[in-house]
Amino acid sequence: MNRMLAIVEREMRKFFRSPTLMIMSLMMPVLQLIIMGNAFGGKIVGARVAVVDYDHGPEAVKLREGFDSVAANIKTFKTLDYTDEMQAREDVRTGKVDAAVVIPRQYSRRVYAKDAPRVGLVVDNTDQFTSSSVEAEMQSLIAALSANSIQPRLTTALALHIVELYPYVGYMKFLLPACIALAMYISVMIGGGMLYIDDKARGVHEGYLVTPITRLELVMGLNTAGAIKAVLSGIVLTVVGSLMAGLGIIFHPAQMVEIVCLLLVTSIAFNGMMFLLMVRVDDPLVPRAMFGVLNLLLFYPSGAMYPITAFPIWLQAISVIDPFTYAIHGLKAIILKDGGFVAIQFDLAFLFVFGIGTLLIATPLFKRTL
Repeated sequence: MNRMLAIVEREMRKFFRSPTLMIMSLMMPVLQLIIMGNAFGGKIVGARVAVVDYDHGPEAVKLREGFDSVAANIKTFKTLDYTDEMQAREDVRTGKVDAAVVIPRQYSRRVYAKDAPRVGLVVDNTDQFTSSSVEAEMQSLIAALSANSIQPRLTTALALHIVELYPYVGYMKFLLPACIALAMYISVMIGGGMLYIDDKARGVHEGYLVTPITRLELVMGLNTAGAIKAVLSGIVLTVVGSLMAGLGIIFHPAQMVEIVCLLLVTSIAFNGMMFLLMVRVDDPLVPRAMFGVLNLLLFYPSGAMYPITAFPIWLQAISVIDPFTYAIHGLKAIILKDGGFVAIQFDLAFLFVFGIGTLLIATPLFKRTL
């Protein structure tokens, strides 16, 4: 045990003597949280919508007033007057405006006659975020204008009442669990995988093995040190990220205990996986080349950015064995839902078994090269 702890102490001393390495292992997830958290998930504001009014009747005026109300209140879009439909279409195509509304002739008359009045909406669907936001506001406005001004005493139409279990979850809050897992992965990749190969290339491991240190003690010492580094990275990003996202989890001891337990088993899983991948690698350039590939292969299939249920079957199969999947699911269950240990018990079990299993497989593969 003392020999293994000596390896852990040596690895931690080396890690803390390289502040640049520590900062860089946290920089990417923090920047991702700041930039992506603010660049995605916000409401569309200030879209430009061309209005071609061929009717000029009272119902067209009511529709135009509705457009002005949207522009003055929620500000999803603002309108620009056009006289020619073809010019409006061309400006949508070239990006001068984001959408165009065409109010046809006889629109007011058809409204009064209840003769299926229609309003045309031309959108640039290559920008799905803007087009879907404009479409949603237009649909809401049209529905409000087409509703009966006098409601019946007894409601006969089917209605859906939506109940949201949790307060509004901003994109930065939604992204925080993924960034915590990513910070731990980068810490394991840089502070574990790359340093492991560098030490192996310099003969440090051969020096260990000429001492009474056993192969098992060496493997466990290296991975214990890597797990400590990953847990520290996860805790730092949890604290910093929760403050940035406006979450108060750091002030709730029970939630922090759950998070630390999850971070611990996640670090074991990540280190075991990385050690298994690197145990027979000798070239220091290999982990650097694998970094981007592993990030793409593990991070995106985990459901961090998009629901797993929307994936094709082969991608869902990857997510089943991906430790990122269970780490992010557990972090979301604690940070966003406060689900307690009941919500993360399967995640804890999978990550622990995965980590120990990969270490047990990798240990016999570790051998001397001199």
